[in-house]
Amino acid sequence: MIIVIILIVLLLFGFFFYNNIIGKKNQVTNAFSAIDVMLKKRFDLIPNLVEVVKQYTTYEQGTLSKIVELRAKATSGNISGAEKASIDAELSSSMKGLMVNVENYPDLKANTNFINLQSTWTESEEQIAAARRTYNAAVTDYNNSIMMFPGNLFAGLFNFYPVTVLTTPEEERKNINAKELFNR
Repeated sequence: MIIVIILIVLLLFGFFFYNNIIGKKNQVTNAFSAIDVMLKKRFDLIPNLVEVVKQYTTYEQGTLSKIVELRAKATSGNISGAEKASIDAELSSSMKGLMVNVENYPDLKANTNFINLQSTWTESEEQIAAARRTYNAAVTDYNNSIMMFPGNLFAGLFNFYPVTVLTTPEEERKNINAKELFNR
């Protein structure tokens, strides 16, 4: 009788653990999808920003072309999450350089369309940062569930493996040198 009770308790614990982890794994997926939605919004802003900048500047055409090319890659739909993150980092770097160089064009800085697009871009970047924090929190919660006792005993049995949190590339961690940015 005691063995049956122990088996029932273990079975109930297994059901509870499995359902709990599935819920946390779904939260991770949902949080990553939120990042995808925010990136799509940002990618949709790029053609408008590029067109407004083209109208006012003699900014290096290569940079604008690179931004458009990166956007096309990111929205192609046939890239992995890791590739999308890599493209996002490269695109962010290019866009930061573009925004800094806009300072050399007073007419562009005063243009209402550009001001609205720049404001929307900034808001989009803030939303992406918030979505990344949410994703990392969901990943940490999920990873803790499958790595801590007693979850670690069942995680491998149910094929649950840790997920990597999003990190900031080393290039973006460096202090910004404003003098260097303006002398590009």
